Amino acid sequence: MAKRGGYTGGMPGNMQNLMKQAQRMQARMEEMQKELETKTVEAVVGGGAVRAVVSGKKELVEIELQPEVVDPDDIEMLQDLIVAAVNEALRNADAMVNQSMGQITGGLNLPGGMF
Repeated sequence: MAKRGGYTGGMPGNMQNLMKQAQRMQARMEEMQKELETKTVEAVVGGGAVRAVVSGKKELVEIELQPEVVDPDDIEMLQDLIVAAVNEALRNADAMVNQSMGQITGGLNLPGGMF
């Protein structure tokens, strides 16, 4: 008896199209990642006392402190403000990356670690 409906060894047309789409999406994502590496986002806390700037690569590139926030008797407050500003800037960088990549993936809910 002959087999019916078996796999003939060739890649079906839909699979070829899917692979081409995936390759194009990957190339666009790589271009977007390079572009994001040149962009920055910032966060300001403490009423402007501390400003942190983070790159699209999620690296701290600048920290700015207003002179009035530097109080030798209250170092803990300054440390807390710096941590808050950096964390907020990192969240802003994540949002920027997710928004940019969402334009490429068409809203696919891919894990953040994919970028």
